[in-house]
Amino acid sequence: MGKATGFLEYPRQTPSECEPLMRIRHWNEFALQMEEEKLQEQGARCMDCGTPFCHVGRLLSGMASGCPLHNLIPEWNDMVYRGNWEVALRRLHKTNNFPEFTGRVCPAPCEGACTVGLHGKPVTIKSIEKAIVDRGFAEGWIVPEPPLVRTGKKIAVVGSGPAGLACAAQLNKAGHSVTVYERADRIGGLLTYGIPNMKLDKSTVQRRVDLLAAEGVTFVTRTEIGTDIPSSQLKAEHDAVVLCGGSTRARELPVEGRELSGIHQAMEFLTMNTKSLMDSNLADGQYLSAAGKDVVVIGGGDTGTDCVATSIRHGCHSVTQLEIMPQAPLTRDQGNPWPEWPKVLKVDYGQEEAASLYQEDPRRYLVSTQRFAGDEDGRVQELHTVRIEWTRNEQGRIVPVEVPGSEEVIKAQLVLLALGFTGPEETVLDQLGVERDERGNAKAEFGVQATAVEGVFTAGDMRRGQSLVVWAIDEGRKAAREVDRYLMGSSNLP
Repeated sequence: MGKATGFLEYPRQTPSECEPLMRIRHWNEFALQMEEEKLQEQGARCMDCGTPFCHVGRLLSGMASGCPLHNLIPEWNDMVYRGNWEVALRRLHKTNNFPEFTGRVCPAPCEGACTVGLHGKPVTIKSIEKAIVDRGFAEGWIVPEPPLVRTGKKIAVVGSGPAGLACAAQLNKAGHSVTVYERADRIGGLLTYGIPNMKLDKSTVQRRVDLLAAEGVTFVTRTEIGTDIPSSQLKAEHDAVVLCGGSTRARELPVEGRELSGIHQAMEFLTMNTKSLMDSNLADGQYLSAAGKDVVVIGGGDTGTDCVATSIRHGCHSVTQLEIMPQAPLTRDQGNPWPEWPKVLKVDYGQEEAASLYQEDPRRYLVSTQRFAGDEDGRVQELHTVRIEWTRNEQGRIVPVEVPGSEEVIKAQLVLLALGFTGPEETVLDQLGVERDERGNAKAEFGVQATAVEGVFTAGDMRRGQSLVVWAIDEGRKAAREVDRYLMGSSNLP
């Protein structure tokens, strides 16, 4: 696959990006298109490794190693190297319904498991994936392909995030009539309102939604199942129901002063910003503005980074990102061997922009927030924090211990909690009588996707908990196959 000596001849190269101080002036995607010759060279780096690990998605040490979708990565890298772009697109779409999404927002566990990465820098798989699908749309190779025959079976998909859309796309291919219900005013779930526009332009999401609609999928917005339509009615009117509502209960920070105004969940901040941006280019003012404020983001993950980047684009006075965990090492530890996901320090786009603007990385590690303090009007003004160390207690558990004398006060007029999510909302699950697992998620075996309630299936974060877009697409596809088998006795869906 690729060129046998390509990884020796060509260095790893990723697409160039707009300079941080330029791109913070707008909300557009900022990765620049790589020349075709350079892309072919990067495809050539995909060595004939005999047993590739990049496409075998599995969990190692609790994290994804390789592609959960089992993308045929060596095959389409080889096609790009040889200039067979249309064939590359067909191989890409064979396992992934939405490579334009994963090519933009996936953290690329495939690259973490790349064999070239064992003793060098991995193949730029994610960039090649994005280039293939973007060219497919540009060349007009991607067109609606509605099924030739309908089965007469009706399926309801609750939630229009990546799991729901993937499930709907596959079931529609099988000839079933699929209706996707979304409580927001736009289709896309977290793809639309959970990921900022500079990471995933919303026209890219709408383009795929329009394609699915042209293929026969019905979309219903502004409709919350369990409230606007009783769950029992939905089940009675369809041959099967697939729950893809996501993991939307945000984790709280129960400390003194939490009730002060100016403290918000990260997803509230991001959702309001994207909606206002799409509705009016922020002219309506219907968003939480960080302009002129000292912003503190509590949480070090992708959502926290998105809050940093969004605050900078608002024109914040300063931004600080607090993380309770220690800084990751610069290189792999011995306890983190290939092909595990490399737990090493990364500078994401938000931190890069903050460092360019304020001349320092906004992240502070091993910091615990003890309380919030406000003014006489009940508005947050500062955080009281303390440094911590992670030590093993008498029971052998790793626990945080405060460092004496490390107390600090940080100014803040806007605090954003990016602490992750604790599980799905309960209304639909309760109404349908769906059993929960020990973490509060909808209980269903992975790959089977069926709950204990007849005709009710589940996929994505609602079943597995907060996870990656690529896992959601994988679960949506698996749920579609099992629904098809449930309704028809067998299934030809992959």
